[in-house]
Amino acid sequence: MEGGHAGVTAQRERLGAPWRDSGDPHVARAMIAPESWFQTLPRPLQLELSRRVQPRYLHAGERLCARGDAPDGFYGLSDGILRVSGLVAPGAEALLALVQPPHWFGELGLFDGQPRTHDVHAETDAVLLHLPQAVMLAVLEREPAGWLHLGRLLAGKMRSVFVSFEQMQMLAPRARVARRLVMMASDHQVDRPTLRRELALSQDQLARMLSLSRQTVNEVLAALEADGLVRRRRRVIELLDPEGLKADGMSVGP
Repeated sequence: MEGGHAGVTAQRERLGAPWRDSGDPHVARAMIAPESWFQTLPRPLQLELSRRVQPRYLHAGERLCARGDAPDGFYGLSDGILRVSGLVAPGAEALLALVQPPHWFGELGLFDGQPRTHDVHAETDAVLLHLPQAVMLAVLEREPAGWLHLGRLLAGKMRSVFVSFEQMQMLAPRARVARRLVMMASDHQVDRPTLRRELALSQDQLARMLSLSRQTVNEVLAALEADGLVRRRRRVIELLDPEGLKADGMSVGP
């Protein structure tokens, strides 16, 4: 653990201001976490972006953006949880995802300049790193290789979307739950995939994302736990055997 802490400290020092002087130990996580997309970038591009990021803080329940908003740039989530949702009817929210650090998003608006597609709120207090739209586009004009890395990030997310379509159409509840857990644990990278081992979400939230009843999700998680694949804690699901969950997610039987 001490070695890991030393590595994070060294990363912060190499990135330079403003992170050397930040009093918040979580503020740079989206850049310095070893599993972050940011760490796949070439060193010159890392430095270029790190000099221009602006920390942004949200309170639980505060809205980051709404569907239809103009794209305002690129974000990295350093601390907390974000809720991505849409409306299925007036006043009825459809929970699509719970985003956890270190996660980068907003690249779609960089490519097409179109409005935001979903609502994003802070599920908990959150710390983000923000690269405004004009700033990000200016950096990419000087460092065009950055588009390739953004494309890879977007490709990883598109793969997850296709997996979600498939699981809604074909998979039994156990496979749907297993596959969604693995997908949430993934960081959407296609060239250096990693998995986080703990997911901060409740069974009710998981049920809403999968359009399953809470009872069904509870029964599936109990079975997965009995098989040694997961461990349930209060509002946390720990992945004990990610490879076993991946195998479960491949099943298309009843």
